[in-house]
Amino acid sequence: MLRPHPWKDAMRITDDRYHRERLRMELALRFLRHEARTQTIRAWTGLSDDRIRKLYRSYLDDAQSQPPRHRGKSPHQIAYFTRSLRLQEETLSLATALWLLGVLAGGATEAPGSLAALARGALLCDAFEFYQGVRPGAQISFEHAVFLVGALARGDLLRVGWCSACGGLMLVEPFSLRITRCPHCAATTRC
Repeated sequence: MLRPHPWKDAMRITDDRYHRERLRMELALRFLRHEARTQTIRAWTGLSDDRIRKLYRSYLDDAQSQPPRHRGKSPHQIAYFTRSLRLQEETLSLATALWLLGVLAGGATEAPGSLAALARGALLCDAFEFYQGVRPGAQISFEHAVFLVGALARGDLLRVGWCSACGGLMLVEPFSLRITRCPHCAATTRC
């Protein structure tokens, strides 16, 4: 019986490690292009702050239209998404894209830099890019989108629900006592 060479197993392990490292770097670059904060990139990719800064300096710092580096805390107020009818509609558009692409299906329990977190992060970028393409002049930033994903995955502040009138996807408060209707159905019943 022929036995496989031990170096072939070592090559496979090495290839897997480099593949995951390449995915981490690619996702970090996508997040940087969407103006994500360092702490957000670290939470999804598992890269150190120093590696993220070096990545930014190496690949984006010399660009003509470099994205700005935001500092400070990431968004953390759910009320942002309900400030105006336009923001409510944009939030629903973004949440629909997140739901359809499966970003909300995984929950928020993946370890930073795991293959599951990297795949979910790539889907998050896809959903955000789709949202920006569908909603010209979009007001919701990438950081707000990341906060929305976390809030919807946890379900403690906001969750995905269905309109009782038309059956459309909508966002609802988890312990709301009101009948849940989307903004469009609520507006037509008032008229």
